[in-house]
Amino acid sequence: MPDMGQESLADFRAEIADWIDRTAPASLRDRAFSEDDICWGGKRWVFASDDQKAWLEACAERGLTAPTWPEAYGGAGFSRAQDKIFKEEMDRLRVKKPLDSFGLWMLGPALLAFGTEEQKRHFLPQITRGEVRWCQGYSEPGAGSDLASVQTRAEDMGDHWLVNGSKIWTSYADKADWIFALVRTDRDAPKHRGISFMLIDMESEGVTTKPIRLISGKSPFCETFFDNVRVPKSYGEGLSAIVGEQNRGWDVAKHLLTHEREMIGGGGSGLTGGRSVASVLADEGQDDPVIMGRAMKLGVDELAMNLTLDRYKDMAKQGGVGNASAMLKYYGTELNKARFELLMSAGGSDALAWEGSYGTLAPEWLRTKANSIEGGTSEVMLDILAKRVLELPGD
Repeated sequence: MPDMGQESLADFRAEIADWIDRTAPASLRDRAFSEDDICWGGKRWVFASDDQKAWLEACAERGLTAPTWPEAYGGAGFSRAQDKIFKEEMDRLRVKKPLDSFGLWMLGPALLAFGTEEQKRHFLPQITRGEVRWCQGYSEPGAGSDLASVQTRAEDMGDHWLVNGSKIWTSYADKADWIFALVRTDRDAPKHRGISFMLIDMESEGVTTKPIRLISGKSPFCETFFDNVRVPKSYGEGLSAIVGEQNRGWDVAKHLLTHEREMIGGGGSGLTGGRSVASVLADEGQDDPVIMGRAMKLGVDELAMNLTLDRYKDMAKQGGVGNASAMLKYYGTELNKARFELLMSAGGSDALAWEGSYGTLAPEWLRTKANSIEGGTSEVMLDILAKRVLELPGD
């Protein structure tokens, strides 16, 4: 969709704000929420309420779960300016997103860039409607930060691939319907070659998962095992199990990682209900000058981060963010950790309780520690920035 003039954008803002205000259920507005309140979708998803289901269906019908995706693939076809306005109005009205999904954040952008037309038309609308839940099969016990060392292999058996190996830190694998995974299809090629980006049905015989219990008491991460898993080379006419070229999956993987890092970098806390930490603390009667000073500084840092995200999204239209996504991921990680550190400091010893008036704060504070690992460790992000962005000399 072409960019609109200022008058047309003003009309668009009024129209979309009116639609959100009329359609969004009151129960999904203006309140703090935890990870348990997020709608992930999928074949086995159980909606938390009728309102959650109705909100997802209403947004999916208009393509608002993926506003910038083409209408043909289940999106709304919004321009960058329209998407920005839509998100601003969602924030202003303090309405929860209808759907969170690794399909939206990661697989979708990869399919848009590398998928066949058949793959896009088949998989993308399922993602936007929340019908299929995806997980990411990247890291392995011996291939974390050095991701190109993956050893999960897919052997060519004629009409299908035979997949063997394992993945680790596979978020929500035990709840996912499908997995997009990096597998080695040429064991003799250099490690950055010979890797393919493969789509695998989690209900396939030989796929098993084992949750990993975290310090927060939850188990969002899993080990995923592939034992002689038969993956058809085609799921239907034109529906190859491999995205992009065979043995060139590293190209797809790198593209996806930029979107994953942008997603992690732009993440916030649902516990504040879309408001700044400073306003939340002020409403709770917090008057400690040191705490409030930290909250105001955090607010300035968050504003700067949001402006930087907007700038990089504009850059993405001209050819992609590339290695600069490492900066977004690193700084976004530090901001989220700082946000929870401040909330914990403000709560004092009461915030350490697992239950009570502070609810899920302590577990979610502990969960933020994983932000420094997932999507690439902070050390690796800084290394990428030093070498690829700042072009500093190596050792």
